[in-house]
Amino acid sequence: MAKVAFIGLGTMGYPMAGHLAKAGHDVCVYNRTHAKAESWVSQYGHRCAQTPSEAAEGAEFVMTCVGNDNDLAQVTLGEDGVLKSLKPNAILIDHTTASAEIARTLSNACEERGCEFLDAPVSGGQAGAENGVLSVMAGGGHNAYLRAEPVIAAYAKASKHLGAAGSGQLTKMVNQICIAGLLQGLAEATHFLKRSGLDGEEVFDVIQHGAAGSWQMVNRHKTMLNDEFDFGFAVDWMRKDLSLVLDEARRNGARLPVTALVDQFYADVQNLGGGRWDTSSLLKRLEPGE
Repeated sequence: MAKVAFIGLGTMGYPMAGHLAKAGHDVCVYNRTHAKAESWVSQYGHRCAQTPSEAAEGAEFVMTCVGNDNDLAQVTLGEDGVLKSLKPNAILIDHTTASAEIARTLSNACEERGCEFLDAPVSGGQAGAENGVLSVMAGGGHNAYLRAEPVIAAYAKASKHLGAAGSGQLTKMVNQICIAGLLQGLAEATHFLKRSGLDGEEVFDVIQHGAAGSWQMVNRHKTMLNDEFDFGFAVDWMRKDLSLVLDEARRNGARLPVTALVDQFYADVQNLGGGRWDTSSLLKRLEPGE
């Protein structure tokens, strides 16, 4: 069992850290809102720290799962950041969906301290985190990944090493590109079948088993048919992710016309007041008054 620090106890981080505790690891947590860290300790035991640096003292593995690049820089490179105390040969594992650029920056910073770094964004949403069945996409040193994989397994159903630092974040961008286009297609299909007078449940019961089937269709068609969106991965977060995608595309020359269009459709959903709605709420811009 390993000595682990977990930084960031949000929707994803809280249960992920919990799985580490339940797996028998020695866990110290940090959260910007300290009451959340105290709540975690009351539920799982172990310890909480006042700063990221304090949490990382003596840890073999430090996981971060925060909001964006700026948050990540603060908890790692800041005055009380993880890198102030991270011991040589320890591994910093970042589960934030962030830019490939900051992944490379953190990799270099860790190398200067004699530590290792993995950018390891996740997919699977809140349910995946709570059930310990996330997919983890990792970039960084292969030997570091092999050391970290058994610890990551506490909350992952699948994980894979994909190349040098930044590769995990780039893979997560591929994931979000796929989801954006898929959800727009699902929204249009749902809108179309309603206007056609078809029974939505019967339609999806048939087509989800064929070539059109997907995780999103299986898990979201019922709530879309019922006009329910107050749950799941928020539109605000999806727009953050798509901003990373489009920034990277401008750097590498990739042409992403559908992704750029769906990003603007999500802006329409935000204007409808749906920033915290699930990403399947693309349907609402097609049926705003229904």
